[in-house]
Amino acid sequence: MTHLLRYVGQRLYTTWATFWFVLPFVVTYPLQWALSHWPAGHPYLRAINKGWSRFFIAMWGVPVETVRAPETVPPGQPCLYLANHSSLIDIPLLFQTLPGGPNVLGKISLAKIPLWGPIFGRAYITVDRNSAVSRGRSMIRARQELAAGRSVIVFPEGQISSHPGQQLEPFKEGAFQLAIAAGVPIVPITMPLNHHFLPDVGGLRVRWARLAIIVHAPISTAGLTAADAPALQQRVSDVITSGLRPEAGGIPGPGSWRRPAAPALLVAPEPTRQPAPVK
Repeated sequence: MTHLLRYVGQRLYTTWATFWFVLPFVVTYPLQWALSHWPAGHPYLRAINKGWSRFFIAMWGVPVETVRAPETVPPGQPCLYLANHSSLIDIPLLFQTLPGGPNVLGKISLAKIPLWGPIFGRAYITVDRNSAVSRGRSMIRARQELAAGRSVIVFPEGQISSHPGQQLEPFKEGAFQLAIAAGVPIVPITMPLNHHFLPDVGGLRVRWARLAIIVHAPISTAGLTAADAPALQQRVSDVITSGLRPEAGGIPGPGSWRRPAAPALLVAPEPTRQPAPVK
């Protein structure tokens, strides 16, 4: 009975979370669509997305632990936010937490999502990581955003980690070369628990769970050259890893209303009887 009630609760909560995610988008879709076609309107579109993220995360009723380092980037100074990637809600949590309306570099598949995808593709930076040309174009656009005074969010792993919350995927060097070339500081960010709420499992699996985001102290790139990128990459990786919680690794399993089958008992084989000796 307990398993059935838990399963029903999971389904109800998934419906609740989906409803409050979709409703604000449907209401604001005409405005988002219009602003996405007008480059000067993109900052307003990002402000809508920020408010959208704050609203549905609040409606989900999940506690969010936010930790910020005492050192921060000076107001008006653009920076490169580099975050670990562990869940499908990483971008909304970053939108909610970070100041202003930063741009974000996301995989090109996000631009193919019905309705919202074209808006994302026009207002944000997309990249096909299998294409050298696409990677180059995305770095050029990101540098243009930084030069215009807008911060940019990048996931240096390039994909959601195969061991979310426990270890990072190898970092791509492009983000570090970008920060050095643009002369902007890097702000490492760790999100250690997002994979518990909405893991990347190829389908919709929502579980009520605590969220956490750690905004580390900025790392200056002043005076660095392209030759310093590997050392900078390792430094940022170490900082982000320091905020992970390995004990919180693993993703929630699929829901089921059936009681898990009890493991079969191992029965020791009967000893082979030796024939009685002939007397």
